[in-house]
Amino acid sequence: MDKVRELLQLTKEGNEEAREKLILDNVGLIWSVVRRFTNRGYESDDLFQIGSIGLMKAVDKFDLSYDVKFSTYAVPMITGEIRRFIRDDGMIKVSRTLKENAYKIMKAREMFCQTYQREATIDEISSITQIAREEIVTSMEASSEVESLHQPAYQKDGSEILLMEKLSKEGNETEKVIDHVLLHQAMKHLEERERQIIQYRYFDGKTQQEIAGLFHISQVQVSRMEKKILKKLKRQMVGKF
Repeated sequence: MDKVRELLQLTKEGNEEAREKLILDNVGLIWSVVRRFTNRGYESDDLFQIGSIGLMKAVDKFDLSYDVKFSTYAVPMITGEIRRFIRDDGMIKVSRTLKENAYKIMKAREMFCQTYQREATIDEISSITQIAREEIVTSMEASSEVESLHQPAYQKDGSEILLMEKLSKEGNETEKVIDHVLLHQAMKHLEERERQIIQYRYFDGKTQQEIAGLFHISQVQVSRMEKKILKKLKRQMVGKF
């Protein structure tokens, strides 16, 4: 029996020192997850505290009959705890400045589109609003992420189910959502790149800017692609009811 499983066995037997050592030895797992949730409007230390709850749950709930490493089991537990906290707290905290900037950006885009019959670039919006490019990207991403996740996925018998509720489940969120029949079937209709974008955005917690870097395209392109993919997923899920 390796050291980790030995500590887990002692923990199951009520050994508090073994439990504390397991938690301290795996603090790095919490920080590895917390880093995925940067730029979400939350302090890293606060997310660390929430992630610690997930790690403790992983220690207490891990079954030694599982044929997986403890870290493989713990990371989704930590991630799920942080995701639930963010979801229950309004998904993303949008500051007053971000809200004000988002409104200015929206009006600038509308005015530009009416005048030139095309979407404005980040530089053009910056020129109109006098808002720095980086702040424009942050404001657009913050507002679009909240909006997109609160879009109805389908309606039935007067009840409305949000896409956020499809993508955020209790327990091991990633496995439960992927295994969910409707979403699983709907994602089969996505192209490879589309599936990757959904995976990065809603399961791995990456920002649009990070995904843009991975695909060597602009953040605006990622934003447009994401909206189209969410609409496609919505159509697929609606078709199942």
